[in-house]
Amino acid sequence: MNIKKQIPNIITLGNLFCGVVATYCAIKSQIQEAALLICLGIVFDFFDGLTARLLKVPSDIGKELDSLADLVTSGVAPAFIAFSTLQNGLDTTGDTSALTHCFSYVVLLMPLFAALRLAKFNLDDEQHHSFRGLPTPANALVWVGVALALPNLQDAAFNEIWRMWWMPVIVTLSLALDVLMVSRLPMFSLKFNFKDMSWPTNKTRYIFLIGCVAIALAMSLTNSMFIRPIFLSISLSIIWYIALSIITRKEVGSQK
Repeated sequence: MNIKKQIPNIITLGNLFCGVVATYCAIKSQIQEAALLICLGIVFDFFDGLTARLLKVPSDIGKELDSLADLVTSGVAPAFIAFSTLQNGLDTTGDTSALTHCFSYVVLLMPLFAALRLAKFNLDDEQHHSFRGLPTPANALVWVGVALALPNLQDAAFNEIWRMWWMPVIVTLSLALDVLMVSRLPMFSLKFNFKDMSWPTNKTRYIFLIGCVAIALAMSLTNSMFIRPIFLSISLSIIWYIALSIITRKEVGSQK
């Protein structure tokens, strides 16, 4: 066995392991632990491809294994974060409506759309320099931000707000992200061209980073008794990424 060839695959398996444990934590209502494990899995996801390129050992099995790991870490695990968050909120508010509980199952469609998005990605030769549709790790980061931003649901004042609009927001957001994952919307890659760090070459990426810093600063200055704003900036940064991709879609779509 060529150990050198297996190093990227071992890193990918680390991603998969994080996704499996994150899913378990989410089912057990350990939402924040699940969110942190997803973050760790995404770090592994970044380094497996980088390692394969540095060691010059890319492989077809590594590509397929990467997609399987992403399906769990960025598809299944965030779906259960959203689902457990909804169920916990309903239990806390005492909402026993069967229809309302069934409505919360909509978020479990997320792994289906993530699987379709990953399958399309593997067969699409146009996605070397940009993406078509929302990448699954970006979808996962939205839910990481939500999970870390939400406070203890035992707060009575928060329960009233939860009952009125948090559940519709989460379900609607889930469906919107599902659609974006399988869409053909051109979305720019966040990988910088390190051979040329000039503004013209990386303009969209620089604008994105400036926006993220602005969001983080705005959230750090925001006080709320219902959410932890600084963590919500993770989710808002992905929303900003989507918006900027829509604005620059013609430019991104022309990249080869």
